[in-house]
Amino acid sequence: MKLLKRITKPILLPHCSQDLLLAIPRIVCGFLLTSSFGADKFGLPWSPADNNLGFFEVAFWFPNDVAAYGGIFAIAPAFFAWMGAFSEAVGGIFLLLGYQTRIASFLIMSTMLVAIFAQQINNGMWNCLPAMGFLWVGLFYMILGSGRYGIDYLVTRKKTSL
Repeated sequence: MKLLKRITKPILLPHCSQDLLLAIPRIVCGFLLTSSFGADKFGLPWSPADNNLGFFEVAFWFPNDVAAYGGIFAIAPAFFAWMGAFSEAVGGIFLLLGYQTRIASFLIMSTMLVAIFAQQINNGMWNCLPAMGFLWVGLFYMILGSGRYGIDYLVTRKKTSL
């Protein structure tokens, strides 16, 4: 339990306004991951209706794309497709809310590394930019945590008696 609390507890900056400014990219990237990138591949209540995805269901085409990466991805494409879609969709929600920010950031970073080096690198650097942006945001928040403006802070702050 102590390890989970250490992982969860965010680093706080000296002023509340600094934490507020640092919350903006976390919230924006979390929203984009879950509403656009993740919702197209993973069944969430806001997934596009024409994708015909059930709740927590992976898009039918995604395991085939993952298998095309070769190596370990070809051995278990359904597992890796589910993990990738989950980390974008649910990890995006967690990032948005600042809940278990470091764990969500690690999952997002792992997914973005695969997206960059297994999927997009042969299509040119320009196609890698979205994944690279999410990779750097994930790295940043894996180190700092959510800051004051996230659920992690509310869960780990010391309670003061009135």
